[in-house]
Amino acid sequence: MSYSEQHLRETAEIVGRFDPSICERAVELLAKVRKRGGRLFILGVGGSAANASHAVNDFRKIAGFECYSPTDNVSELTARTNDEGWATVFSEWLKGSRLNGKDAVLVFSVGGGNLEKNVSPNLVTALQFAKEQGSAILGIVGRDGGYTARVADVALVIPTVNAANVTPHSEAFQAVIWHLLVSHPDLKVAETKWESVK
Repeated sequence: MSYSEQHLRETAEIVGRFDPSICERAVELLAKVRKRGGRLFILGVGGSAANASHAVNDFRKIAGFECYSPTDNVSELTARTNDEGWATVFSEWLKGSRLNGKDAVLVFSVGGGNLEKNVSPNLVTALQFAKEQGSAILGIVGRDGGYTARVADVALVIPTVNAANVTPHSEAFQAVIWHLLVSHPDLKVAETKWESVK
């Protein structure tokens, strides 16, 4: 079997093992956030930061959310990292955004954060702050979901089918799942361009 065949088979296996009811729970929670006028903040680092930026566009344009990602503001991100440290960069950004109980935080992460192993401490401190504010928390995460899965109202954990491919599958399925969410009839408010072209 070629690597391409293996990778695509793993992808199909992940799809087969994913529980659609968790996606429906995420849709319900997001619909409540939007209905009460809450904002959506999407957090991610590395490839997940790039996914967060793309997802912000989709949640704003397709699903009608007021939506932001701290990694879209490089000047503030690097100033906070330089002056305050990496571990608090997201929590301090959320404080500056006046995160509150009407809002939601969505985490994209391969591992979900782990303070003991010093992996993505910025996600952990951001979620600790979100819990203090009473904000809704969602995660699209890999591996065991880490801290995100432990504290989230809804955690969509990408099944691991090959430990050597956790990162590519987790980051790829972040896109699959957020596109599912913004395309869901209960969230979608605007027609996407190519579907509207006759």
